[in-house]
Amino acid sequence: MIREILSPLYERIVRLQCRHIPHHIAIIQDGNRRFARLQHLPRSMGHRAGAARTEEMLDWARELGIRHITIYSFSTENFQRDADEVEDLFRLFKEKFLKVTDDPRVHREGIRVQIVGDRTLLPDDLREVIERAEESTRAYSGYHLNVALAYGGRNEILQAAARILECVKSGECTPDEITPELVEEHLHAGRNIPPVDLIIRTGNECRTSNFLPWLANGHESAVYFCAPYWPLFRKIDLMRAIRVYSQRVDTRGVMPRPVS
Repeated sequence: MIREILSPLYERIVRLQCRHIPHHIAIIQDGNRRFARLQHLPRSMGHRAGAARTEEMLDWARELGIRHITIYSFSTENFQRDADEVEDLFRLFKEKFLKVTDDPRVHREGIRVQIVGDRTLLPDDLREVIERAEESTRAYSGYHLNVALAYGGRNEILQAAARILECVKSGECTPDEITPELVEEHLHAGRNIPPVDLIIRTGNECRTSNFLPWLANGHESAVYFCAPYWPLFRKIDLMRAIRVYSQRVDTRGVMPRPVS
């Protein structure tokens, strides 16, 4: 009874402490498998619980005014997992991307959905569904959801370097014109993803796993590590992470990025 009374009050207090809202947050959704083990469930159910929590989190983020979100869903290292688990994950990704084209929230809120990562590593049927979802939301600019699939931080920089090298070879630019801004233009095949303001990692793991190294580490984003496994992540946890970012802006004199 007391908890039911105090929780909304505590949430309001934390919300007041979030004086600055990050423009772009990146989330490492860790702990689905450990959650399933804790609940004596198959791993596939842990991943589905995590996917359900992701949908809730996106509603919280829109409510708080966060315009850009990148979620770390499947790394290049994850291909080394058990083949059945990888197949279950790809089936789940396909199901969720299929929903995008018909989800009224996506079209009502103007949410642009796109993936980052090496899509050539993905199965043809999943890649086809992803491309359909991206095309159906291409014109939207209200909110931006980037899903990192078959993603590796070093690999994204290597791919950007290869694209820039092709530009030099074709005469589109010269080596002297290679700047940090030019590199950012070629990251993620020109998807115009802004620098990361805040990285969140769940599951009590205190590392960023080379996630968005140029856009996050290169721009000194705030980092928030928390204990809950991803399916147990709550709105108050998101707000605590934003509070950390807000405190960093205040104490270090960092100017919040302009909203676009």
